[in-house]
Amino acid sequence: MERVAAIIPARGGSKGIPGKNIRPFLGIPLVAHAIKAALGAKTISDVLVSSDDEAILSVAREYGAASLKRPADISGDEASSESAVLHAISENDACQAADTVVFLQCTSPLTTSEEIDQVVTARAELDADTAFSVVEVHAFLWQIEADGTGRGINHDASKPRQRRQDRPKEFRETGAIYALRKDAFVSAGVRFFGRSVPVVLPDAVEIDLDTPRDWLALEAYARAAGHQS
Repeated sequence: MERVAAIIPARGGSKGIPGKNIRPFLGIPLVAHAIKAALGAKTISDVLVSSDDEAILSVAREYGAASLKRPADISGDEASSESAVLHAISENDACQAADTVVFLQCTSPLTTSEEIDQVVTARAELDADTAFSVVEVHAFLWQIEADGTGRGINHDASKPRQRRQDRPKEFRETGAIYALRKDAFVSAGVRFFGRSVPVVLPDAVEIDLDTPRDWLALEAYARAAGHQS
C-alpha cells in the first residue's frame, strides 16, 4: 500500500490576523482543523506540522500530529510553501519514506477528510505527478491597463454577455490540497511539474482567511451550515 504523508506548513507570523494559526475557529485552534482532517483521511499514513513557532508546534502535538521546527530562513513572508515541504521531507523519516506527500493549507479549516482522500486517490488513479483541489468559477475577469481602461481576460466585452451555461467551464485553484509524487517533487522543487490534474471539489467554500472580515464570514458560514469543531 502506498505511503502518504500530510505536511501542514503553519508560520507563526501573520500580519492580517495576528496569531491566526492558533486562534480558535469554531472553538479549536485553526491549525487543528487541518490536523483532524488529515488524521481522519483513509489515504494518509502520517501527519506533520512544520512551523517556526513553538506555540503552533505544541498545538500540533496536542492534536495528534508530529511536529518539526522550521528554520528562520524559510519562515519569513517571502518564504515559499514549497521550501517548508522540502525541508520536512529532508528532516522527517516518515516524509522521506512516503511515496506521496500531501501539502495542506491550514487556513482552509472546512477541508474534509473525504476531500483529501479524493485528491490523493485522483493522483494515484490518473498517474499524475500533482493532483490539486479546484472549484468551478463563473466570474468575468478584468485587467486594468496602464491608462485605466478595463480589458476582459476570460471574455470579450465587445460582444453580448454570455450566459453561464454557454461559457467554457473554468476552475479556480483553492490552495487547500496538493498531492505530490514525492521523489519527482523533490527534483522539481515546485508544486506543479510533469502531469498536473485538477480535482473538482463541488462543496469547497471559497473564502481565504486573509483579513478579520474573512474570518468572521467563514466562521458565520460554518456555524450556519452546521460544521462542528
